[in-house]
Amino acid sequence: MRMARVLPVIVVASLFPACGSCRSTPAPAPLVYVSDEEGGFVAAVDPATATVVASIPVGKRPRAVKLSRDGKRLFVALSGSPRAGPGVDESKLPPADRSADGIGVVDLATRKLVSTLPSGQDPESFDLSPDGETLYVSNEETAELTVLDVTSGFVRGRAHVGREPEGVTVRPDGKVVFVTSEADSEVTVVDAETRTVLAHIPTAARPRSVVFTKDGQTAFATDEAGGKVTVIDAVGYKPLGDVPIHLSSPMPSGPRPMGAVLSPDGKLLYVTCGRGGSVAVLDVGARKQVRSIDGVGDRPWGIALSRDGTRFYTANGTSADMSIVDPASGNVEKRVHIGGLPWGVAVAP
Repeated sequence: MRMARVLPVIVVASLFPACGSCRSTPAPAPLVYVSDEEGGFVAAVDPATATVVASIPVGKRPRAVKLSRDGKRLFVALSGSPRAGPGVDESKLPPADRSADGIGVVDLATRKLVSTLPSGQDPESFDLSPDGETLYVSNEETAELTVLDVTSGFVRGRAHVGREPEGVTVRPDGKVVFVTSEADSEVTVVDAETRTVLAHIPTAARPRSVVFTKDGQTAFATDEAGGKVTVIDAVGYKPLGDVPIHLSSPMPSGPRPMGAVLSPDGKLLYVTCGRGGSVAVLDVGARKQVRSIDGVGDRPWGIALSRDGTRFYTANGTSADMSIVDPASGNVEKRVHIGGLPWGVAVAP
């Protein structure tokens, strides 16, 4: 009987190696998703190998991208309006395809576009409510903010905002939405529930995006044509001053602040500088630029951080690639070819 009790233990033990020989398999790096405005797809990039592992067709002119709160879906702003830069004579452009407008929904498990939600005309950027149930979408051509129910696809309503709205960011408490207006050089503050416009906050020329501090008390608006970042009292709805942006190495166009992302500890703000080819690093507490990481790529726009904050990724429009950058050293570690016109960046959770 004693042998019968001991034998199973000996057999089981023989099936497993000692702990000294056990090796854990490292978890795969979260994928990075980059929209290609020209090619009509989203590239899934493995940052560990610096390779594109999938190209997901989504529709016309994909620009802003953002993960759902559960990380299972990717939302993509799609537009049927012809692409044109500032000052272009729109009468000479081809006709718009309004049927192409919408927010594309990509299932990340299958890497397929599963639906396109109504968004209003020419959606460019958007943000999600804290609970992930509502999308707030900027409609560049109609100067509107469209409020969209994610589950039903029902448009709850719209708010009139400044001309050529672009950047959309929900304050961390979910109560208000900040929308940049490129043409009016201001940020429109909209009540998230009632869609009432609460304030218009002046900025420097051509604001593109907005980032809040973690406590929601302060916001930073990137001003492309002004070469500055406007600091905003996000509760009192008033400007607190501007942070001039500079480059360590001169570029003919100078800095053109575009996208921005906050470091995980909330102490630094990374700002892409568009045609300046750099990323400016701002000290949030001191409200000043402390560094410039140059040579990132041609016209970096979208930017996102890895989960641990040790790398950031930029979508470089005119060099058709994505950069992997170590912010601590300032080194551009890899340039991953995307093709077309990379615009937005999102990192899987």
